[in-house]
Amino acid sequence: MRNLDHLHSHEAIQKRLSDGPKISYLRDWIYGGIDGAVTTFAIVAGVVGAELSTGIVLILGVANLLADGFSMAASNYSGTKAEIDDYERVRAAELRHIRDHAEGEREEVRQIFKSKGFEGSELEEITHLVTGNEEMWLEVMLAEEYGISAVQRLPSKAAMATFWAFLICGSVPLLPYLFGLPSSAVLAAVMTGVVFLAIGAAKSLWSTATWYMSALETFAIGMSAAGLAYAVGAILKSLFGVS
Repeated sequence: MRNLDHLHSHEAIQKRLSDGPKISYLRDWIYGGIDGAVTTFAIVAGVVGAELSTGIVLILGVANLLADGFSMAASNYSGTKAEIDDYERVRAAELRHIRDHAEGEREEVRQIFKSKGFEGSELEEITHLVTGNEEMWLEVMLAEEYGISAVQRLPSKAAMATFWAFLICGSVPLLPYLFGLPSSAVLAAVMTGVVFLAIGAAKSLWSTATWYMSALETFAIGMSAAGLAYAVGAILKSLFGVS
């Protein structure tokens, strides 16, 4: 959990600011964890609905874990890298605007801070201060005009967070089948439900939602997907007589 309460001594503030903003990969973990549990349990539910063998559950489940987990990680890597590439493209374009059309860009800064309530000499002073430092000027324009933050996530870390969360959470529905436990389908459902609840409860630590509401929301999403897969498997079984 990110602790938002911190010391306000001169030394503490100096150290905190010198360390820079912390980059969070929470969304990548949540994304991978929920999708891993949902898709793997959906496969289990679909196979159970079609009344197929335990071997098929394991084969399809493990194949899903590795293939889909890698696919999601690769997609997240590409998507995160695309965000960084777009940031660099916009940054280069805005820097060119500042250097080639300084007066027009200065007027943009003036209007940005005017919309925030500054006026008169204060507006002119803050415009002068911001545009007097090229890097600050650039950061203000990127944040205010494009809504882009200078803090960017690393594609490799985002991908690995998604992959490991997918692998860990997605393996849970397969454990009863892997160890040949009785009532494997029921155990898989219960264990996966616990995973959904745990992910939701953990997610609440970084949000304003209560832990139980976040847990129930995630549980409802995951189990709905699994129920749909079970229904599809049962329908296909009755239509085509899969065995």
